[in-house]
Amino acid sequence: MHFVKSKGILSAKNGMNLYRGCLHGCIYCDSRSNCYHMEHDFEDIEVKENAIELLEHALQHKRKKCMIGTGSMTDPYIPLEMELGYVRKALSLIYEYGFGFTVITKSNCILRDLDLLQKINERAKCVVQITLTTADEELCKKLEPNVSTTTERFDVLKKLRDAGIPTVVWLSPILPFINDTEENINTILDMCFEAKVKGIICFGMGLTLRDGNREYFYRQLDRLFPGLKEQYIRRYGKQYEIASPNHSNLMNLFHKRCEQNGVMHNNDEIFEYLQTFEEKEQVQQLSLWDM
Repeated sequence: MHFVKSKGILSAKNGMNLYRGCLHGCIYCDSRSNCYHMEHDFEDIEVKENAIELLEHALQHKRKKCMIGTGSMTDPYIPLEMELGYVRKALSLIYEYGFGFTVITKSNCILRDLDLLQKINERAKCVVQITLTTADEELCKKLEPNVSTTTERFDVLKKLRDAGIPTVVWLSPILPFINDTEENINTILDMCFEAKVKGIICFGMGLTLRDGNREYFYRQLDRLFPGLKEQYIRRYGKQYEIASPNHSNLMNLFHKRCEQNGVMHNNDEIFEYLQTFEEKEQVQQLSLWDM
């Protein structure tokens, strides 16, 4: 862990990263790619020590209320968050200033902040996005070794459902020859439907590999699935988009089942929903004098 002072905290689309780097150890992590110019070890977490002050200043000077997002580059609920509490401080500010909030995570640590998520959702809109890749618990521990398992994330989705907080699932990535089966997709979809998720984001049945994350991914394949790296290299070479041989059938299955169950499955529609701020009417209670 190391601390830095940042010049700004919100992107042009109102996203923020309180930390840079991660300890989840997901074997397919795109954030390891060279194009993101992370100048430190990925596991050496960079903490933006002035992030909360910057966020409050940004919220104070926003002309219009909007959705504030986090988690696109680094899962904010890394173990360090439970010590530093930057996300919880940010949530308190977002609630105080009346903004909406959305987060992408794989961690059940988000339940620590359920009270604030509910408060934000009562006043504006709060949407929690959870990544699901495999219904197989043992495979999950290989693909995403240092974070909540699929069963634990499913439990989070159900708790958020019961708390009235809308959820979106990222069905991604689906790794060729590993988790690209109808059984896996069907089981994950069953979980989503039971948890009554608002939408499921899927960019295709496959993954992307860029310089930086490709090398890391292949090292993990050598360690966990001997011989599979050579199969990838023969089939895909150095392609950026790595599509499953079952891509078409699995995508048809995905869209058909989402349509049948009334779950959003058009990515553009879901992103529009995530980016749209909603201010809910406040219920005014009559005092005794008004009755």
